[in-house]
Amino acid sequence: MPNADRVKLCVVAGLLALLAVTLALRDVVLPDAVTPTVAALLMAAAGGVALGGILLRDRLRGAKWLDAAGLLVYAGVAVSILIDPDQLLRLMPLSDQTNSE
Repeated sequence: MPNADRVKLCVVAGLLALLAVTLALRDVVLPDAVTPTVAALLMAAAGGVALGGILLRDRLRGAKWLDAAGLLVYAGVAVSILIDPDQLLRLMPLSDQTNSE
């Protein structure tokens, strides 16, 4: 199997695994936290794939893995666009303390 096909297959498998993790996260985390968690997981996966691409000695194979990491970053940004700012405010508890200096 050509290396480019292997990289594409790994990216598709990773996105399917992310879908499974997202479906499992619905039962574990708060509903408002699912989208930020998925965005963070995509960015972390992109970092891991990029690190793997950098560590490869073969320049051509490494470039394909870096392209896959870029695809994951784009997917993470697309998911992060779906985050409602009010959704993040509901996740953070408001403090009753005031700044008195």
